[in-house]
Amino acid sequence: MVDLVKTYAKQETLGPLKGAGKWLALGTAGAALLGVGLALVLLGLLRLIQAEWPRAASGSLSWLPYVIVLVVCVLFALLAFSRINRDSLYKETK
Repeated sequence: MVDLVKTYAKQETLGPLKGAGKWLALGTAGAALLGVGLALVLLGLLRLIQAEWPRAASGSLSWLPYVIVLVVCVLFALLAFSRINRDSLYKETK
């Protein structure tokens, strides 16, 4: 009986914890890679605007490329938040 209880406890605690660890590791790695990729894309967009629009690179409109990139960044964030599926975050076991 004791061995049965030990086996059951290991099965019901260690198994889900290993799955959660893998889920967290893959999620963290994916978030880091997406963050670096987005930062590079936004930096490239900023440099593109500054290179192709000479008036925005200097003078009184030098702040405009930064605002454009900030707006694009906010749009990406809104898109990401809209794709979060709340149902999968709060699954109830039945």
